[in-house]
Amino acid sequence: MHTGKCIVFSAPSGSGKTTLVRHALSHPDLSLSFSVSATSRPPRGSEKHGEDYYFFSEKDFLKKAANGEFLEYEEVYKGAFYGTLKSEVERIWAEGKHVIFDIDVEGGLQIKKQFPNQTLAVFVQPPSLEVLEQRLRSRNTESEEKIRLRLAKSEKEIGKSSQFDVLLKNNDLETAKKETVALIASFLSKP
Repeated sequence: MHTGKCIVFSAPSGSGKTTLVRHALSHPDLSLSFSVSATSRPPRGSEKHGEDYYFFSEKDFLKKAANGEFLEYEEVYKGAFYGTLKSEVERIWAEGKHVIFDIDVEGGLQIKKQFPNQTLAVFVQPPSLEVLEQRLRSRNTESEEKIRLRLAKSEKEIGKSSQFDVLLKNNDLETAKKETVALIASFLSKP
């Protein structure tokens, strides 16, 4: 089977990693394809199965996990499992592309552990926890309780940032976008 490289973007929720991943995907010369994660949580808003996430019931998700169908997975929040299907990465590599992940911190570190020489692990660092909280609140998509859970998780995730290859500060979005493309291009140019 053809194997490509893995580009992992991890960060606390609200750091801007999704925006940076989308920007990287808009550069066809990088030959990237997005790894759609699987989850046991229900779709939010206009999310679509197979596009935003692969949505499974908790029972089906855990069955796939027991069958060894995930590269990594975890219970991110009570009753909400997230993971990366092996078949998703294999599909992208079979297309001759490199896989880009928008993934939580633990999942990102697991991908790096499994493919240490093929993975660029980028931690997107928000300007501050205060800015992170403002971003989460401005989304208007979650309850106060969920925002508090995300903020508590964010502090733990920031504590693991030193385990990543690169810390990318997202103080200015346009600068972070340029740095994202340059980092990926440089990594992909190495044998």
